Amino acid sequence: MFSHANADTDVIIIGSGIGGLSCAALLARYGFAVTVCESHSIPGGAAHAFERQGFKFDSGPSLYSGLSYSPSPNPLRQVLDVIAEELPCTNYDTWGCCLPEGDFDTTVGAEQFCEVLARLRGNQAVAEWRELQRVMEPLSEAAIALPPAALRFDLGAVLTVGQFLPAIAPHATNIFKLTGPFSRIIDDVIRDPFIRNWLDLLSFLLSGLPADSTSAAEMAFMFADWYRPGVKLDYPIGGSGALVAALVRGFERYGGKLQLNAHVEQILVENNQAVGVRLRGGKQLRSRRAVVSNASIWDTLKLLPLETLPKFRKQRQATPECDSFMHLHLGIDATNIRSDLACHYIVVNDWELGVTAPQNVVLISIPSLLDPSLAPAGKHAIHVYTPGNEPYAIWEGMDRRTQAYTQQKQIRAEVMWQALERIIPDIRSRCEVTLVGTPLTHERYLRRHRGSYGPAISAKEGFFPGSTTSLPGLLCCGDSTFPGIGLPAVAASGAIAANTLAPVTKHLEFLRDIRVSKA
Repeated sequence: MFSHANADTDVIIIGSGIGGLSCAALLARYGFAVTVCESHSIPGGAAHAFERQGFKFDSGPSLYSGLSYSPSPNPLRQVLDVIAEELPCTNYDTWGCCLPEGDFDTTVGAEQFCEVLARLRGNQAVAEWRELQRVMEPLSEAAIALPPAALRFDLGAVLTVGQFLPAIAPHATNIFKLTGPFSRIIDDVIRDPFIRNWLDLLSFLLSGLPADSTSAAEMAFMFADWYRPGVKLDYPIGGSGALVAALVRGFERYGGKLQLNAHVEQILVENNQAVGVRLRGGKQLRSRRAVVSNASIWDTLKLLPLETLPKFRKQRQATPECDSFMHLHLGIDATNIRSDLACHYIVVNDWELGVTAPQNVVLISIPSLLDPSLAPAGKHAIHVYTPGNEPYAIWEGMDRRTQAYTQQKQIRAEVMWQALERIIPDIRSRCEVTLVGTPLTHERYLRRHRGSYGPAISAKEGFFPGSTTSLPGLLCCGDSTFPGIGLPAVAASGAIAANTLAPVTKHLEFLRDIRVSKA
């Protein structure tokens, strides 16, 4: 029988992504001794930030909402609230679109998009969009009736979820409608091909999948946030690095420990129970309560002894995966640059190919327009990426030190340069820092299986699995668990894992602290 006498900590968390840090922050706030083991020299996982020659770059997320006010339905804001961490943000509402129909700016909120539709598609398209808004309103209310923060995967959910039943009851019919793909809702409302393409694009940006595979609940949550009156989007001052720093500060203030350059090689299993981890170099850390993996499910399976959980391993290894990314990080001279730049652009090359087609969708972020501290005076920091549509197979087995790899980087980056040239035609002559990232970069620095964005679990086929596993003492959080991919989702997954380990009384206090309790 495993003895806790020589354990180093209560809970060990593998990985300091947003899911892992959210889990760690809540557990530390609940009074647990928590140690986070991060393989990289920088915390944050796919959301980490880095600096080159005075330019500060986000490695991943560039679009944020629901972070600048409380109470907020965003689980990430809720975690920050309960650990008493501020996150100063700047606000904006407009971004640019470069689509086959032409280039235009659009905003969050419903009215301006109706103006775009009237110009591009006519009054019938506007009428269809307004009807979709009418249909989505009660579904959006249903989507936020039960906050993810109330969930836990044990019998304590009877109390934490039960208090929301009076609020959920009026939405029972609509909650059932949210269990399938988003396309099931729009098929009855939308005929206009541009709007259907637009909704496919929004679905893809949210989940890595088109509307026929994206959860209706995810899209309803987005509609509740993006298309409400007076809505603004957020950008943290200091970029994603400031968000990660806030989580780490709160986690450490309550006694948590973050170990960087601490690569976990194996999860220790004794008597059919996860009891700790072994780090590169042989050092072992032992836990009294649990090990929580913030690694992807495929990477988590690699950490388990081969003889452990053969059925679980077979089931979860078969999880379908999203494709990877190409990245272009640029530090540029902004002298005499056009004055009407938006901070974000979405570029779609060809609707007929589909939004998931390789290199068909490109995202551009110029966050130094919102936060000048991210670049030296008179400069801009730019992040261009292909969002989860770069096939790993064409990179598999390549040696990063070879000329062939360098040439392929140049070839596969060209679509990002061309997208950026639609906005800044002389961009190549302005560059002072140029960094190209590939699926192999993702795989190496983020320890991501095949550089993947995460699981491609279709809403037509089922739900993301929960935090618990069939191995006692092992839980999971992050993008391989419910409620899925994206910053709010992974923060919620971390909270759910933490709450599952916490006493129900502590969990109920958390719900009161974030002001969502109905008790």
